[in-house]
Amino acid sequence: QVQVMESGGGLVHAGGSLRLSCTASGTIFKINTMGWYRQAPGKQRELVALITGAGTRYADSVKGRFTISRNNAKNSLYLQMDSLKPEDTAVYSCDVDGLRNSDYDSFDSWGQGTQVTVSS
Repeated sequence: QVQVMESGGGLVHAGGSLRLSCTASGTIFKINTMGWYRQAPGKQRELVALITGAGTRYADSVKGRFTISRNNAKNSLYLQMDSLKPEDTAVYSCDVDGLRNSDYDSFDSWGQGTQVTVSS
């Protein structure tokens, strides 16, 4: 099994910054895509940013404010969030997909999520 754990959420004033971290552990042969998603109360979960071997992709609402990065050696993913707005308030979850072994046994694992609250 592959476990995913996030950290770094919290309460911040509008205009402030937070850095989220996510680490995958367990039986991992290769990680393909890592991404951050968020879900605000009463809303559907939405993609925030993801990173693959080909590059990165951001939601329009966070472009220029958020930066996604990864450390392949540590199976870790990060999200630097600057110029935060109250509408960024949500539970942020990390999604990791890849292979458990060279026989193409795949996995797609989610973390429990971390709360980000931005006050006005």
